[in-house]
Amino acid sequence: MKKYLVLIIAGLSISAQSQEIKDALRYAQSDLGGTSRFRSMSGAFGALGGDFSSINVNPAGSAVFVTSQVGATASNYNLKNKSSYFGTDNNTSENTFDILNQAGAAFVFNTNSEKTNWKKFVLSINYENTGNYDNNVFSYGTNPNNSVGDYFKNRANAANVTLGDLENYYYDEFTLREQTAYLGYHAYIINPVNPLNQNNIDYESNIASGPAGSLGNYYQENSFYSSGYNGKLSFNAAAQYGDRLYFGLNLNTHFVDYTQSTSFYESNNNSQTTGVKNLRYNTDLYTYGSGISVQLGAIAKITDALRLGLAYESPTWYEFTDELKQTANSTGYNYGNPPNAGLSSANSDSNITVVYDPYRLRTPGKLTASGAYVFGKSGLISVDFAVKDYGNTQYRPNDSYFNPVNNEMKNDLDMASEFRIGAEYRIQQWSLRGGFRNEQSPYKNGKTVGDLTGLSTGFGYNFGYTKLDFAYAYAQRDSNQGFFSYGFTDGAMVKTVNNTASVSLLFEL
Repeated sequence: MKKYLVLIIAGLSISAQSQEIKDALRYAQSDLGGTSRFRSMSGAFGALGGDFSSINVNPAGSAVFVTSQVGATASNYNLKNKSSYFGTDNNTSENTFDILNQAGAAFVFNTNSEKTNWKKFVLSINYENTGNYDNNVFSYGTNPNNSVGDYFKNRANAANVTLGDLENYYYDEFTLREQTAYLGYHAYIINPVNPLNQNNIDYESNIASGPAGSLGNYYQENSFYSSGYNGKLSFNAAAQYGDRLYFGLNLNTHFVDYTQSTSFYESNNNSQTTGVKNLRYNTDLYTYGSGISVQLGAIAKITDALRLGLAYESPTWYEFTDELKQTANSTGYNYGNPPNAGLSSANSDSNITVVYDPYRLRTPGKLTASGAYVFGKSGLISVDFAVKDYGNTQYRPNDSYFNPVNNEMKNDLDMASEFRIGAEYRIQQWSLRGGFRNEQSPYKNGKTVGDLTGLSTGFGYNFGYTKLDFAYAYAQRDSNQGFFSYGFTDGAMVKTVNNTASVSLLFEL
């Protein structure tokens, strides 16, 4: 039976967690989701409205609806990753079908009164997945310089945990850093510098280097698998004032369910008499939580053809809970007390899933300016430009524990812009669509996570009171993130390509 441990002491549970920049960015960024019409135009809808997903860009968009309507979207995601690690390439893919990626309803109430300039009010509700976390990356190669033993060494020395504690305390009595040190010590991945001193707090890697003058060759594999979603439910109210002004407000709730499993394997032939010959380190993380945000927006019809939009999305305030399990095992020489001169195995399996106390995350707000030109009933072109300062991402409370990672985000992350352009051309009941988007890297160096470039296309058919839309979207982004964030930070260069197909069905009421 799986064993769980709930840490209820506030000071212990907070210090035991290990949030990183990449965890925060997972929830600070969003995919191009929503209706097929929205996707096929790369989401450039801030000045257009009249689409369920447009209210996620500009809440005033629902006031453009002429009639009440309901709609839903199904999507298929195909994610391809090409990793390159020290000259070795590998390809993986992940395919996900989401039968209800988006669903919405809008109810239009016309005032029909000459005594007021308020022409109509619209109440809408829309749900869509803003983040699809299904992913699969496998990287392998021979590292000529660094071993994962440096990661365990770093965690043990940063924890200042004594040898006596590692030998006499139980895994569930430690913070996360100490737990990682515990696994490394009992799997013989690290050794105390002074093994005769129970107060020893200095540790070294037990993985042998190569021949004199070389660091050695370490064959390494890193498996990464994740699944889950970030869902957004928007409650929208919008109104039309006169013939040219539209205003809107969203109250959003966010739902996160994320599972991640990693497995790192390393082997070497640097020594036949001492140290670790091979090892495997596994982690399983489950994160779940919810959040809230607010959006405000306005659209102005400058002329019958030209429209301008402006929208603000507040930071999202999340509260998360983490569940984590770690295991480590190795095979090597001189294990045990007294040491065994032959080849031995060590298994450091805590068999405990630790459930930590909730913590909070604030993701950055977003400002979007938009413009659109409508060519009568024959077509339109639309442009959105948005900015988001990822340096404002912050874990809460901003105390001595979260300060280091918050300072890292402030120093390493930057203001990033997003450009989207879309067009639509109508031929009787048919609509042909296309779009382009570019999202800047959230990192100042532009390399840890690179810029995203995307193209989209699609078409729709209007049956009268029913509309059927199809969309295809392509997006590509490179990243180079270390397998671990401390001590051993080598990682693969990964090129990720996301191909998404969707179909939407809309009914006017």
